[in-house]
Amino acid sequence: MAFTDTHETSRNGGGRPALHGGGGWHRLGNALKTTVLLAGLTALVLVIGQRLGGTQGLMFAGFFAVVMNFGSYWFSDKIALAIHGAQPLPYEQAPWLHQMVERLSARAGMPKPKVYILPTRAPNAFATGRSPKHAAVAVTAGIMEILDQRELEGVLAHEIGHVRNRDTLIGTVAATLAGIISYAAQMLFWFGGSMLGRSDDEEGGGIAGAFANLGLLLVAPIAATLLQLAVSRSREYGADATGAELSGDPDALADALLKMERGAEMMPYDRAPATSHLFIVNPLHKGGVMALFSTHPPIPERVRRLRAMSARAGGSRARGRGGWEYAY
Repeated sequence: MAFTDTHETSRNGGGRPALHGGGGWHRLGNALKTTVLLAGLTALVLVIGQRLGGTQGLMFAGFFAVVMNFGSYWFSDKIALAIHGAQPLPYEQAPWLHQMVERLSARAGMPKPKVYILPTRAPNAFATGRSPKHAAVAVTAGIMEILDQRELEGVLAHEIGHVRNRDTLIGTVAATLAGIISYAAQMLFWFGGSMLGRSDDEEGGGIAGAFANLGLLLVAPIAATLLQLAVSRSREYGADATGAELSGDPDALADALLKMERGAEMMPYDRAPATSHLFIVNPLHKGGVMALFSTHPPIPERVRRLRAMSARAGGSRARGRGGWEYAY
């Protein structure tokens, strides 16, 4: 049974069904978000540079901001992969997984992303890259242990959905910038003893300058958190919908999310917290009040939406593995 409510059965120019999201307005929105994030971080770096080194510090910060913005756009994907120790997954080691990625990419009408593996037992996955032509999907060793192939295909479809919807650029840029903000705050902290009272105007230093710099110590980490929250939760809902359409089995992704949530509870993954929003489920597993500040939507709500998609299409489980058929 094909999608009839969110999946258009008419062929487009590439002979593929139209998928949820990924349109011109979505890409424009992501471009605007990226611009705002870059501009916001640039302003913060300039302020910190001026507080630490006066006029010379401001000039150095300006140069650093230019290099940082260039690097964030062109190399943020490589940085994200390197931070987590991701290694290319050889084809011969998991040919079925490569074939799965290739099949889903063809359905999405995009080149096959590179495939990486993270050496951790925490079950999770993420996608990165500034465009479909420069994309990569990474899975952890743990996710391949707890998910069956049907569920893993749902996860990979979700990640390829991120790439197709142009979500990965803003995600990787945000991860890089959040890390830089946190690092800048640490630098200000370590140099605090000699710099907290510094000002390029000698008469403007003293207690007032110290309080101003102390304020930066408090604002910078908060800014990093807000930067991650700026990566809208709607990205995950959109990728869930696109992934469900690509795999043809929303129940598979729903089942995988439930398993991965339990895995995150048992084995939190706290390497590079600034990149936590890249993953399909929050690797830090913050429950309670902290869940309100999570970059990820609640798993129960994501599962509810996926189950509803399955119900509207007649239910994939009644048809066995493989679920729906594509209308093309």
